[in-house]
Order: sequence, then structure tokens, then C-alpha cells
Amino acid sequence: MDTIHSASSVISSDKVHGTNVFNPNGEKLGSIESLVLDKLSGKVRYAVMEFGGFLGMGTDVYPLPWETLKYDTDLGGYVVTLTREQLEGAPRYGRDTTQDYSDEYGRKVHDYYGVPWIY
Repeated sequence: MDTIHSASSVISSDKVHGTNVFNPNGEKLGSIESLVLDKLSGKVRYAVMEFGGFLGMGTDVYPLPWETLKYDTDLGGYVVTLTREQLEGAPRYGRDTTQDYSDEYGRKVHDYYGVPWIY
């Protein structure tokens, strides 16, 4: 039996890893390092983006509320309405650091990006 392959609105997390993130002008800001999932609902809460550094050294990671990313098929990546300057002041942590995604931290991240905290 032949199957028809079509575009889908779902994607495997291993395909999201490494996907580029752009600003609205099409300038690359970074790439997705990982996803943070809600244990109970299974929904993605954050896309953790690498930004800064050189060849992975000195790179920090930035949790972006999932709602701030929009996939752009023409760019083949996610677009966020942020500038580099806004990212430089955003909540972040070192790439080799384990972050505790407590409710307090989540509120801080959501407040920074102006996204309602609804969890």
C-alpha cells in the first residue's frame, strides 16, 4: 500500500534540536539546544536556545517560552520578536549548568518576555 507524505504540524524533538532561531529581519540569533516539557501535561514549556559565544565556547542558553516562537517555513527555523540587545538582558544560564525550572524561575522568564504565566 502506498502512503502519501504530507507536511505535518508535529515534529520529533530530535529534529527541533539544532533548528535556527531568527529575529523578524531574518538574522540568525541562535539555535535550539533542547526543549523543556511539562511533566504532567506533556506540553512544551520552553525552547532552550544557544546564544553568544564562539564555536560553542562561552555560549549561554536562554529559555524562551514556547509561545514566543513561530515556525517560518521559508527560513526553515523559528522566529522570535527579539533583538540581540533584548536577549543579552534575558534570563539565561551557562550551557553546563543545570537549571531548576521552578515556578518562581518560570514566572521570571515569562515576565521578561511578556508572556502570561498560566501553569
